[in-house]
Amino acid sequence: MKGLRGFSIYELVLMALMASLGIATKPIVVPLAHMVTGPLFIPGGAFAGGFYMLWLVLAAGMIGKRGVPTITALIQALMIVVTGAFGSHGLISILTYTLPGLMIDLVFFTFRRKWETPIDFFFAGMVANVTGTYLTNLVFFRLPWIPLLMSLASALLSGGIGGVIAYQIYCRIQATGRRKNEEKE
Repeated sequence: MKGLRGFSIYELVLMALMASLGIATKPIVVPLAHMVTGPLFIPGGAFAGGFYMLWLVLAAGMIGKRGVPTITALIQALMIVVTGAFGSHGLISILTYTLPGLMIDLVFFTFRRKWETPIDFFFAGMVANVTGTYLTNLVFFRLPWIPLLMSLASALLSGGIGGVIAYQIYCRIQATGRRKNEEKE
């Protein structure tokens, strides 16, 4: 694929790893989120989404190139469809999984070249999770407007928190890389 030529093998493997981690965390986080959101009649994915969308945000922050969140989300979507893993909705999963990554690209990489602050990661998590929550509602749930607003508010908060967690992981990875470089010198 011509579009993938701009990425090194390391970057492609990193995107696949982040996509896999997003899929792996979903069956753990969603049932826990349902315990909180079930009594409130809010779809659990809206609350849990921030904690598995953080991997899209982390991939985008670590690699820092346009297209990373979209490609990572597309890898997730294809893996979900092919394996029939937890959270699969058939071929429509390609749309509902890929668009949050595309929205990160559209919003952030249109206006910013490099992510540097926790605010960048916070807003990227919010954008991804709200997009995923809204799409899932549009395609599957079709909630009335008050529960939809509650669901989107939950998605904003959860996505932002997931973005901050992604930032913390990003900082730890960067610090580890710096320490290793210092040891080599």
